[in-house]
Order: sequence, then C-alpha cells, then structure tokens
Amino acid sequence: MSNPLKTTEFLHGGDYNPDQWLDQPEVIKQDFKAFKAAKLNTVTLGIFAWDKLEPAEGQYDFSWLDQIFDRAEAQGTKIILSTPSGARPRWLAEKYPEVLRVNEHGQRNQFGERHNHCYTSPVYREKVQMINQKLAERYGQRPSLLLWHISNEYGGACYCDLCQQAFRHWVQKKYQTLANLNHAYCGAFWSHDYTSWDQVQAPSPLGDTNVMGLNLDWHRFVTERTIDFFDKANSIINPNRN
Repeated sequence: MSNPLKTTEFLHGGDYNPDQWLDQPEVIKQDFKAFKAAKLNTVTLGIFAWDKLEPAEGQYDFSWLDQIFDRAEAQGTKIILSTPSGARPRWLAEKYPEVLRVNEHGQRNQFGERHNHCYTSPVYREKVQMINQKLAERYGQRPSLLLWHISNEYGGACYCDLCQQAFRHWVQKKYQTLANLNHAYCGAFWSHDYTSWDQVQAPSPLGDTNVMGLNLDWHRFVTERTIDFFDKANSIINPNRN
C-alpha cells in the first residue's frame, strides 16, 4: 500500500493558533521550545485565522504565517494547514450580510460565533475559494506541509431566501410534478396540497414541522448543499475531486 503522507512517524501534535498573540513574539518563541521538549512533530495552523490572513477585502498578509512555517521547518516539525472558512472576518459579514445564516424563524443572525455562514451564498463561496487558492498557491509546495485541514466541523443549516429557492429547485428536480410531491408528502392531510413550487418552504416552527417527508427532504438537501460547498470551495486543494 502506498503512503501518500510520506512519513512513518506517529503524528503527535495539535491545533496551534499563534495568530492570536502575534504581538507577543516571545510567547511564540517559548511555544516552539515547548514543542521540541514535548517531541511534537506536527502543528495545525490557521483554523480560525481568516481575519489575520486577509485583514481587509483583497489585502492579504502571510508574513506571520511564513515565519511560523520557517520555524517549524527549522525544527523538523510538519504543518497541517487549515482553510479558514470555519469563522469569517467581520469585514466580510459587514459588507456582504447575505453570508450570515438565517434561522428557522426567518431571522438573519448577527455576526458572531463559528459556522455562522450560508453555504448557498455565491459571495461566501467566492470569498472562501479565493482565500483557499491564495493559501494553496503560497504553501502547497512547502516541504513542511503534510496535510490540509479543510475548514472546521462542517454542519448546520441556513433558511435564507437563497437556500429556500435552492431547496425548491431540489424538490422539483426530485419529484418532477406537484402530483408526485403531494402524494409523497400526503398533502391531502390537513389540506396541505401544493399548487405551486413556490409554496415549498423548509420546515419551520412558523409553518410545518410535522410533515415527515418534508423534514427528511430538508435534511437530505442540507447534506447535499454542504457537500457541494465543500467540493466547490476546496477544488483548488483537491482538483481531482468532482
């Protein structure tokens, strides 16, 4: 069996976030001494570092990450490099509020927390692709790069207009006719027959939560939407995936 990692060592390390204390270089120096003493051979970088990699739209700063790569290579430590879409920077949410998720009550989230982004948003997909491409171009051939860590803990659903429209298209493609849809969802119960594809909505406490076919289709749609985002956003990392 081939060994794509080209290593026979047991990987020993963990997440490392020097971007959170770049103003304390002495701490970073001590960190690497501790890594050596603990015999770490990997560190995972950049999981939530988007705002330090791109502090303003289209303005990139990789100088600090270059230095961490240099330190790691000098010490014989391998890098697992993350793509940073698990947490978007404030400027992105402020300029493009469509990237923030809408909850099942139809309320758009404020900026905050992690995983607060819409997988359907064309803007979000474009911005993620751009930062991922910059990272791949700059670090893809570094000798210390061992693995890519793709985003962080994919999951969650968005109920915005973009996702609702995408869901309608998904349902229409699956069932082809409203008659098929009404039969599958037992639409005659409680006078729930659909008479237009525009009437299809994701399950919500403000509407339907007890139509089991609708609930199941929504979860299947969210899963497919997440996988589609993964494939499109990370094609530069793994261009052979389709």
